[in-house]
Amino acid sequence: MKISIGNDHAGPEYKKAIVEMLKAKGHEVTNYGTDSIDSVDYPDFAHAVANDITEAKADFGIIICGSGNGIAMAANKHQKVRAALCWIKEIATLARQHNNANIISIPARFTSIPQAVEMVDTFLNTEFEGGRHQTRVDKISC
Repeated sequence: MKISIGNDHAGPEYKKAIVEMLKAKGHEVTNYGTDSIDSVDYPDFAHAVANDITEAKADFGIIICGSGNGIAMAANKHQKVRAALCWIKEIATLARQHNNANIISIPARFTSIPQAVEMVDTFLNTEFEGGRHQTRVDKISC
């Protein structure tokens, strides 16, 4: 799979652990995130990852900021993007099964690195159920 990842200053260590896991599993990773804890603007990274999704350059995206909210809001401005804020693996499962989410948003200040890695692995390995959920997903875009 091709995965794009972006993060602000709250997520460099999270990104590092996630990228290590992804590469170990043979995924191709495009890194748009910062490696520094110096303050940066999360929309810059959200838009880069979201563009990869909308242009079919990536199968899935991963975005990380302090709360996970701002970066998800920015990504969700893009048509074809369904970024889901996840803080436990069960939410990551439902985001894929019911919402066909294509970007997972991780709140670095409210999850641990092992939790984040587990959520990403769960997200990438969960299939969309379709059926009644497809009708709902079709109504999301404006």
